[in-house]
Amino acid sequence: RVVSQLLAELDGMNKSSDVFIIGATNRPDLLDPALLRPGRFDKLLFLGISDDRDSQLKIVKALTRKFRMHDSCELESVVSQCPLNLTGADFYALCSDAMLNAMKRKIAMLEEGAIEDQSVEVSQEDFSGALATLVPSVSNEELVHYKSLQRQIAQQK
Repeated sequence: RVVSQLLAELDGMNKSSDVFIIGATNRPDLLDPALLRPGRFDKLLFLGISDDRDSQLKIVKALTRKFRMHDSCELESVVSQCPLNLTGADFYALCSDAMLNAMKRKIAMLEEGAIEDQSVEVSQEDFSGALATLVPSVSNEELVHYKSLQRQIAQQK
C-alpha cells in the first residue's frame, strides 16, 4: 500500500513544478520496478565507498579540519592503517572516537593536576585507539554484492 500511495503521489505531481524527489537506499535490488519508470525515480546514481587512500585522506582531513592536532599526528599514517571498505560514516566514527579519546586523556590529566591547559589536541595514539575498536559498517562481501548490483543496474540502462 505504501508503494501504491507513493506512486500515486509521484504521478499526481504537476510536471511544471520545480520539485525534485530524491530517494536513497542501500538495497536497490529490492526496489519495485514501477518506482524506476520515467517521471518517477528515473535516474540512479551509485555512491560507493572511497576505496583509494587519497580519497580517504581527503575525507579524514575534512572531518578533522576543526580539530587541534598534536604535532606528531600524521593523518596519512592514520589513513594507511584503515581498511579500504570504510564508508563516510565509518570515517566520521573514527574521527569522533579519536576526539573522544583525546578528551578522556585530557580530563584524566586535569584531574591529576598534571596540567592546567584545557585545550584538547588529538594525537596519533587517539586515532590508533579509535581504529582498534572500529568495525566497518560494510563487509567486503557486502561491498562485492553492491558492486555487482551497480553493474547489473548499469547494464539495464
